[in-house]
Amino acid sequence: MSCSSSLPFPLLLLLILLPSIPSATTTNDHAKKQQPNKNFQSNNMIPSESESLFKIMETMSSDQTWRTSHPNPCKPGSSWPGIECKPGQDNHLHVSRLDFGTPPNPTCKNTATFPSQIFDLPYLQSVFFFNCFTHTKTTISVSPNRVSSNSSLQQLSLRSNPALTGPIPPQISSLKSLQVLTLSQNRLTGKIPVEIFSLSSLVHLDLSYNMLTGTVPYQLGNLKNLAGLDLSYNSLTGSIPDTIGQLGQLQKLDLSSNSLIGSIPQSIEKLNLLVFMALSYNGLKGKFPKGLAKLQSLQYFIMDDNPMFIPLPVEFGMLVKLQELRLANSGEIPVGFGSLSHIYHLNLSRNLLGGVVPFNSTFFKRLGRNLDLSGNPGLCLSPSEAYSVKIGVTVCGSNRTGGSMIQPLKKSEAPSGFSKSLFLFGAVGVWGLHQILFSVWF
Repeated sequence: MSCSSSLPFPLLLLLILLPSIPSATTTNDHAKKQQPNKNFQSNNMIPSESESLFKIMETMSSDQTWRTSHPNPCKPGSSWPGIECKPGQDNHLHVSRLDFGTPPNPTCKNTATFPSQIFDLPYLQSVFFFNCFTHTKTTISVSPNRVSSNSSLQQLSLRSNPALTGPIPPQISSLKSLQVLTLSQNRLTGKIPVEIFSLSSLVHLDLSYNMLTGTVPYQLGNLKNLAGLDLSYNSLTGSIPDTIGQLGQLQKLDLSSNSLIGSIPQSIEKLNLLVFMALSYNGLKGKFPKGLAKLQSLQYFIMDDNPMFIPLPVEFGMLVKLQELRLANSGEIPVGFGSLSHIYHLNLSRNLLGGVVPFNSTFFKRLGRNLDLSGNPGLCLSPSEAYSVKIGVTVCGSNRTGGSMIQPLKKSEAPSGFSKSLFLFGAVGVWGLHQILFSVWF
């Protein structure tokens, strides 16, 4: 895939954060496999696929007696909730999508465990488990012997499953068509298996909110098509691999709330499509990359609570699309910051900043309470601006303070407006969403 233009950030976040996103388009081979035959007449499934589906439902849900209430799961007019079927060239209907966890989809019983039978469904493209494994401990089990060499599975999503434990199986790399892998808000442990980075079709990888340890593998650079990477809220150590600069399609990068050390690699300047970067709550030090100003698509740079304590680079003033900036640094605020015409949230609180605040009344008015400069005893405000704003900064030449602003956000996060929109597009069709997002993006 080649990129022609960057995707608007709200749509990117919808792609990355939705608990159940319709999968992207199939490959040509899979598309051919799903094409209806002109002579198609049967509404029946292949018996082996029906049996696999019944076993999955019996493992997952007790909402109904599935075998008797829906003996023909794919039959038009009587299909199950949470299931999508497509006709194949063999004159049979095949399961292409399964959703579990929230109504109207089947809810999961307390004894539900991960159903490895999903890999027995050769036409399955997307499967979602949301808040399913909550009581009985279970692990992700992928047997290469069960996965067909031409597996159709493009999206695998397991979110908010507190009883889903154990490591991420390296055998997940046998799902060669996988484009979206979401294993977020579970209790997964161990290291990130390097085998994942052989999945060259991956567009989105989300392993956030687990208990993963070890380093970020340098093989990360193999994912040339990756647009979204979220490894936040784990216990990852070591440095950010320099190979991250090879992810030329990357638009979202979130490594916040880990134990990463070292400096931001210079190669990050190559990510010219990057829109959102969050590195907060780590142990990063050193200088910012020299080519920081090359990130002309960057809108959100979140890096508070790192022991940087170096002067703020003037390059930040050259990022014309920047909307939100949270840093932990020292020195004076560069004059160029005042020319950031798109910025709506600036948090430079609790640093070692000094000198005169270089912002005019127009800048103060535009940001209002979204400007936080408190906790910088060396900063002072020009007397000409002192009576129009309150930013928790001393007036130059006096001991007066201008009050304090709102408290800075404590954790790295995307703008709050997006969190309310996470479930809006859950029902959009596979092909439709691909046309909306991918046609201009890739």
